[in-house]
Amino acid sequence: MRTEDLIQSLSADTRAVPRHADRRRVLMGLILGGMATLAVVVFGMGLRRDLPGAMMTMPFMMKWAYSISLGVLALIATLHVARPDAPPLRTAWIVGVPVALLILAAIAELATTRDDFWMELWMGSSWRECSMRVALLSLPIFAGLIWAFRQLAPTRLRTAGAAAGLAAGGCAATLYGLHCPEVSATFVVTWYTLGMLLSAAIGAMLGPRLLRW
Repeated sequence: MRTEDLIQSLSADTRAVPRHADRRRVLMGLILGGMATLAVVVFGMGLRRDLPGAMMTMPFMMKWAYSISLGVLALIATLHVARPDAPPLRTAWIVGVPVALLILAAIAELATTRDDFWMELWMGSSWRECSMRVALLSLPIFAGLIWAFRQLAPTRLRTAGAAAGLAAGGCAATLYGLHCPEVSATFVVTWYTLGMLLSAAIGAMLGPRLLRW
């Protein structure tokens, strides 16, 4: 058989991949994992009693804007590295912009607060469990993204795992905010960020194992 005939026979039954199929699959994994995490927050932890009113306050909006922006930026990076031909991720530094902005907000917060209240702003009442809860809540979302990735054949497995982990951490932190009463910028930039970094570290560690093909 000639090479041209072999190629033609192999490609005869090949179906065209729908446009934006990778985005739809990643979004589906994100939604499925997010629903599982939301169920844990609502039925396992419980929502804040003052949630409707709290959602209208500036500190709560700031907390959500932070976690959502990190999650969205990490998800964009996730989509970038999902393809087998993905070029190096040169714009990863953008993820640091929300962190830098919240650090500035925390500095302003501390500057306008008496120093004997600084520890209360930093520790709150739930610092011991906050970061670990964010990391644990990210696991269902991370699993959904890994499910999506296994059909997309990424080649930069550790980077893909870390991006998926950070995206899952951002989404988990957003949903955890429905339960957590802490809203100070100093608390959020410390313990929420640590939880999201733990999620990214888990992703970087498990990525090469779970995404190998």
